[in-house]
Amino acid sequence: MTTVLHPQSGTTRPRADDPGQPYAYQRRPLVEPDWRRFPGWRDVTEDEWRSAQWQRVHCVKNIRQLRRVMGDLLDEAFYTDLERDQTERATMSMLVPPQMLNTMDVSSTEAFYADPVRRYMIPVLSDRRTDWPSHPYAARDSLHEAEMWAVEGLTHRYPTKVLAELLPTCPQYCGHCTRMDLVGNSTPTVDKHKFTIKPTDRHEAMLDYLRRSPGVRDVVVSGGDVANLPWPRLESFVAALLDIDNIRDIRLASKALMGLPQHWLQDEVRAGMERLATKAGARGVQIAIHTHVNAAQSVTPLVAEAARAMLATGIRDVRNQGVLLRGVNDTPAALLDLSFALLDEAGILPYYLYMCDMIPASEHWRLAVWEAQELQHAIMGYLPGFATPRIVCDVPYVGKRWVHQIAEYDRERGISYWTKNYRTGLEATDPDALNRRYEYYDPIHTLPEAGREWWAHRPEAG
Repeated sequence: MTTVLHPQSGTTRPRADDPGQPYAYQRRPLVEPDWRRFPGWRDVTEDEWRSAQWQRVHCVKNIRQLRRVMGDLLDEAFYTDLERDQTERATMSMLVPPQMLNTMDVSSTEAFYADPVRRYMIPVLSDRRTDWPSHPYAARDSLHEAEMWAVEGLTHRYPTKVLAELLPTCPQYCGHCTRMDLVGNSTPTVDKHKFTIKPTDRHEAMLDYLRRSPGVRDVVVSGGDVANLPWPRLESFVAALLDIDNIRDIRLASKALMGLPQHWLQDEVRAGMERLATKAGARGVQIAIHTHVNAAQSVTPLVAEAARAMLATGIRDVRNQGVLLRGVNDTPAALLDLSFALLDEAGILPYYLYMCDMIPASEHWRLAVWEAQELQHAIMGYLPGFATPRIVCDVPYVGKRWVHQIAEYDRERGISYWTKNYRTGLEATDPDALNRRYEYYDPIHTLPEAGREWWAHRPEAG
């Protein structure tokens, strides 16, 4: 048998980057949209736009402020739609930095309605489903993080990792926020929970727990968003983590790297991150920033500048943890466009795409597990393996699982069953924790008729 290593002379083969591929890669230089197209920002200078203080002061917090910025760009019907949502459905109060609003398409009311970033940052009532606005098993704290607090605000769910919620605020509020029970201001439909211990005492209790827990090596420092914590307090907390011998990985969670990149470009922040990176390097500890970008249009030159400024301080990485949302990034092209914009233009590693959690009023955003599986399949092979985002389902009482790790799946009723290989603090004495199957639920509107009918007659549905 002869093995042919080369095609015969004169023959041609289709190129692998042929336009006939399901997705055609094309490098797209980043663009900072002109904020002066907004009537309310017509006279804003570049120096003002690059100011973190200006951005914070001019965040859009209510309909009156949105009208002032938009002028005559939107029809009155949109504001009526928005007001109804805030009164009847919204789980998060409105807070949109100018940087984020500037990436939305305001060329017409119809374009604004269709805009992916608008859909999750400024949700309106007509976005939401009327048949099943919430799943019967939706919960305010859908991941039961508060149940797993070792001390207030410190969730110890995984054996070697903890989540430290340092504060309950962000520079921006996403409609799909998984911590909608704690983060942000109360809304007409959600009276937010509050921390009961003052911040300095809570932070010290977290550090004390970690000093007494040699099995923990990895701390996600979050909230809320660490960009809302005064820099000296954040630096002090992270520096104290670096003094704990068993801590080897520290991840700072900040959507503001995208929503308010001006914050991360401040001299105080850059110098402080360099001090932390130097200390971490001397101890052999990795520090990374995890941000949250859901659409390629959000990656602008300012975002890339902020990401590269952080990398220049000597930290290990800047990674993206997006959320898979219907109408935002639920196609292979949208996910690949996002991933290439992050990787090629901003130096941000595409890391995770979480399925939207089962919080109230989120069914219009959520995808079924099988849809997530199809999307994971569709994006394979285009990106380097290390930069191909893994689509994960955060299963209650289990944790993150790749969407193909299902133990069993009832597609008709939309119930998937998952297992785990570790105990949370809640199950220290539970002999069946590693043998039990844990349930997760697809949106009911994605089910076949028989499945929808089954749910309609369940007691929970009432």
